[in-house]
Amino acid sequence: MSVQISRAAALASAAMDYRAARQDMIASNIANADTPFYRPRDIRFEEALAAKKAEIFHDDSQTLKMAQTNGQHLKPQKEHSSMKPTTFFRDGHMARNDGNSVDIDVETTEMSKNSIMFNALVAAKKKDGAIFNSVIEASQKIN
Repeated sequence: MSVQISRAAALASAAMDYRAARQDMIASNIANADTPFYRPRDIRFEEALAAKKAEIFHDDSQTLKMAQTNGQHLKPQKEHSSMKPTTFFRDGHMARNDGNSVDIDVETTEMSKNSIMFNALVAAKKKDGAIFNSVIEASQKIN
C-alpha cells in the first residue's frame, strides 16, 4: 500500500489504475483482431471515478439523506459499494465475414487517447510530489 500525500493524489492514483485497465482492454482488442466472432470491448470508468472522488473527498451532495423521525429507529447504514468500472461491447462497426468487428484504426486511436490521459496523470502526480519535496527541502534548510 502506498502512502498518499493528498486526497487529489489518491484520486489520481485511482484514475491511473482505471486508465491502465482500459489500456489492457484495448490491447486485448488489438490482439484479437483476427479472432472469429470477437467483439471489441471497452471500459467505462467515469461513474466509478466519480464514486471514488465522492468517497475520497467525502462528497455527500449526491446522497439522499434518510430522515430519522424517532431516536429508536434504525440508523442509516452506509452502502459499501465496490464500484468498479463497467465493461461493454463497443459496437457500431461493421463485422467482417468472420464476424469480427475490431477496427484497428479505432483501437489505435483509443489507445493513443488513453495513453495521453495516462501520461497527463503521471505528470500531475510528479508535479504534486515535487511541490511537497520542495517544502521538505526548504524546511531542512531552515534547521
